[in-house]
Amino acid sequence: MKRLLIIGISAGAMVLVAACSSSSKGHSAGHGGMSTGMSMPHNAQSTPSTAGAPASGPHNSADAKFATDMIPHHGQAVTMADMALARTSNAEIKQLANAIKRAQDPEIQQMSGWLMGWDEPVPSSTMGAHAGMEMPGMMSAKDMAVLDKATGASFDRMWVTMMTAHHNGAIAMGMTEIADGQNAAAKSLAQSIITSQSAEIATMQKLLTSLPS
Repeated sequence: MKRLLIIGISAGAMVLVAACSSSSKGHSAGHGGMSTGMSMPHNAQSTPSTAGAPASGPHNSADAKFATDMIPHHGQAVTMADMALARTSNAEIKQLANAIKRAQDPEIQQMSGWLMGWDEPVPSSTMGAHAGMEMPGMMSAKDMAVLDKATGASFDRMWVTMMTAHHNGAIAMGMTEIADGQNAAAKSLAQSIITSQSAEIATMQKLLTSLPS
């Protein structure tokens, strides 16, 4: 059952990243380089004391949807990164997990600030899979339960495969924001996500070939 899940997710991930690669060329990455430094855990829900500054300029409903959906999407990625840091002994996976946390925690706060400035509800970053199944690349509760039970090399392969699919979902959401959004800051973040997560997908695809079966 686990093998079928991994194969299915991996195949979908490779198709989407190929389609997105041309969109990510020529732009600088917004996510920082990988580091082994562990960042502090993000809050379950953004508050005025932790949210970023409001985004200047006009916005539309696509901008609000982008931020509203990306907050729990990022939150799940951070949860998965925490799982990797606690379980894997693979240095490259730990490095990638730290990079994901360092990039996406601040982006959650940034988007929370935008939503508050736009008088929009701010979702919890820990809404979980039950509330996020309509978002591309979001893992279901069952997927997360399977990952939670995995150990050793099985965990490593499953984590890399699932995170690749998760990143492809974020890329799809970013492309929608660029096409339909109005706010310059939101569109800039969307492009940064496309660029940086495309690079991380390439890293994970290479890493997957080196992991034991």
